[in-house]
Order: sequence, then structure tokens, then C-alpha cells
Amino acid sequence: MVHVLSSRTLLRPTDPERSRAFYGERLGLAVHREFGTGPERGTVYFLGGGFLEVSGRSEGPPAPGLQLWLQVADVAAAHEELVGRGVVVVRPPVREPWGLIEMWIADPDGVRIVVVEVPADHPLRFRP
Repeated sequence: MVHVLSSRTLLRPTDPERSRAFYGERLGLAVHREFGTGPERGTVYFLGGGFLEVSGRSEGPPAPGLQLWLQVADVAAAHEELVGRGVVVVRPPVREPWGLIEMWIADPDGVRIVVVEVPADHPLRFRP
């Protein structure tokens, strides 16, 4: 087994400035660090227990299977805040059959992002 010390999701957007505006300003993710210069410089955002690095540039959008899962304390409040910041909501918050409350948004390249609330009575809140 490899001993992993740290990890992050790497995202190579088609328009780095547009993606940094989305993740930093619209979603309001806090910056962990920045590196390099110019339009393709890197920005690493805090993402709960991990990190999201937006750096470089890609000729096309990421693979359609790439999705991000972001847990928040209150998805209804997140919905209101994100709509106020101009984020397009693909699907408003819905309580799923598996008990989570999920809202779907997408980044400028179409990366789907599920914003999730784990209700107080959900099994994910309890340790066996």
C-alpha cells in the first residue's frame, strides 16, 4: 500500500480565468495557495477535507464522468446564496430516496457538482 500524505483533484479548465472566477468568487471557496504567473497559473482551493487545484489549460472540457461532491451544513441556504451569486442551478435541492438532500450545479466547463446536506437522522452521521 502506498502511504498517501496529501491529495487533491486537478482540474485543467478550457478558460482558467473563468474557472477561477467560478470557484473563487461564485462558489466562494477559500484559497489554500497560488503558484506560477499568467493566465494559466495555479490556484489551489480548500475543499472540505481535500483540495481542488485549478491550473493549466485544456483544449476541451474534462471527461463527462468527472463530478465533484461537496457537503454543506444547509443545502437550502447554499442554494439561496449560490443563486444570489449568479450560479446556474441544474437541479434545486431534493431529498433523495437514500436520505441525502442534493442540489446539482455545474462549473463553466460543465463539470457537474453535487452539493449535499446530510440530515441529522441519516446513517452517515453515525459511526457503527
